[in-house]
Amino acid sequence: MRERWSVPETVAAALSDRPVDGRVCLEAGAGRGNATAGLLDAGAASVYAVTDDSGHADAVRERCGDATDRLAVLEADLRQTPIADDSVELVTAHALCNVLSPAALDAVAAELTRVAAPGAHLVVDDYAPLPEGAAVRDLFAVENAAVELADGRPALSFYPASTLRSVFEGHGWRFDRERTLLDPVPWTERHLAAHAAVATEAAGRLSPELGRPLGRRADRLVEAIGSESAGRMYSVAMRLPDGA
Repeated sequence: MRERWSVPETVAAALSDRPVDGRVCLEAGAGRGNATAGLLDAGAASVYAVTDDSGHADAVRERCGDATDRLAVLEADLRQTPIADDSVELVTAHALCNVLSPAALDAVAAELTRVAAPGAHLVVDDYAPLPEGAAVRDLFAVENAAVELADGRPALSFYPASTLRSVFEGHGWRFDRERTLLDPVPWTERHLAAHAAVATEAAGRLSPELGRPLGRRADRLVEAIGSESAGRMYSVAMRLPDGA
């Protein structure tokens, strides 16, 4: 972790070849504000941190509160933000796309394109599909099943880098580079417990005959797996043409 705002090494590596200093930036899907911290640390003139989760918004404000003159935390749907057209010079989506369904992914890509200025840079960091034989695949499958039954959508979609590249190319972005951030990805006990909690919460909203087996299965998998290193995290950088 890097200091001042404890920037994860994956974020620092993804931004290291991008022109952040002095730019108007956006973290799409702020979460805990990892990319927001990285953008501020790298000298962004201002950062929009956008999330539809009030708890995440509060966490970002607390984490980066000493940069309030450069930070605007916006609680908004990423498919329709209050940000003006053509106003952002660098967009990041760090570990966002894996929680978006294909339809939502395309809608978010369209919105990020709307707010991006001509010549803007885009950095999308995410997880490749897990390899066959990875134990964590079973836990994520249970999580997806529970959420699909409860909400009619998957909890997780691990897109290949080529898929995300194609989606954004469809909105006019041009590919710049791809790099590996983690290989393998360390799935810690804390990570797995968080995914199991999502599964059990969704299972609790189902009928007992459907939900209880899914909840029990998630708990057993967390106990059996403990932790695992599997899969790859990648970073794709793209750019809009000047004068687009």
